[in-house]
Amino acid sequence: MTAPLEPLRAALLASHDFIRDAVLAARDKSSGADLSAIAEVTAADTIYAIDKISEDAITHWFTAHWPKDEPVELVLEGLEESGPLTFPKGTPVAATRWKCIMDPIDGTRNIMYDKRSAWVLSALAPQRGAATSIADLQIAAMTELSTTKQWRSDQISAIAGAGRAGLRAESLNLFTGLREPLPLRPSAATDFRHGFASLARFFPDGKALTAQLEEKLWHEIEGAQRGASPLIFDDQYISTGGQIYELLVGHDRMLGDIRPLVFARLGLKSSLVCHPYDICTELILREAGGVAEKPDGSRLDAPLDTVSPVAWIGFANETLAQRARPVLQRLIREMLT
Repeated sequence: MTAPLEPLRAALLASHDFIRDAVLAARDKSSGADLSAIAEVTAADTIYAIDKISEDAITHWFTAHWPKDEPVELVLEGLEESGPLTFPKGTPVAATRWKCIMDPIDGTRNIMYDKRSAWVLSALAPQRGAATSIADLQIAAMTELSTTKQWRSDQISAIAGAGRAGLRAESLNLFTGLREPLPLRPSAATDFRHGFASLARFFPDGKALTAQLEEKLWHEIEGAQRGASPLIFDDQYISTGGQIYELLVGHDRMLGDIRPLVFARLGLKSSLVCHPYDICTELILREAGGVAEKPDGSRLDAPLDTVSPVAWIGFANETLAQRARPVLQRLIREMLT
């Protein structure tokens, strides 16, 4: 089942290696102030100087190495205003076979301050024009952009419908080049007590309302009492790909991002939400046995663009999903609609 897609997976992973090496080399040569300079503000997000480094690496690699017999449209934040980006260059979008959505640095704010790993994310779907969605993705890949104190960079990919047999997970030693298998073990816990689980509230807007909803969620699910020792641990990893990773390796039991719903309830118009390029590796979590879905429990299906807001919830396993899903959905209806 995976064999016909293996060359394309290999191509995506090779592009990730090239981007990782370019970004880490620039990181080592530059200061945090240099990398954090604002280069551009788009409809999707703020583009920092470090983002421009990754963009140059992408266009260079795709021009030189993308398989010419598999023409592709590349959807990339920051380049959308220049018109469709296709490879081989100049290929009409209608003549492409694939649509590739990519976030070259998911977690820019982490890596530009050398604070925490960021991630290269990409996923590939058969070209269906504007109708192409997350639900169409056939291959997804993610590669760690490590901080200076790390010796290791993890890389994970999956092919749709193949389950764990279609997963590939490796750790690269950045000093020796040695690659070793990376175990993927989403948590098998059946409750949330004494584990990490949280909703994204990275920025001031909407933080209080999200926290109120989450407090009610845990009180109802696990009976947490005010003043008692905390039973649910919180970790705000400002990277959707990083959040998927935390679920994949067993660190977290539930993570989610309902900012589009929170902002709508508050009447806020903000681009600081999850977009399709941020969540394009949800395929990997599902193939590993985890759960990735909309807050209402349905399949993620946002178009492969750079501006659509995406609300999502991820669980390490279906048992945890069944435990939290009905309470979370009811609280969303009560508090956000």
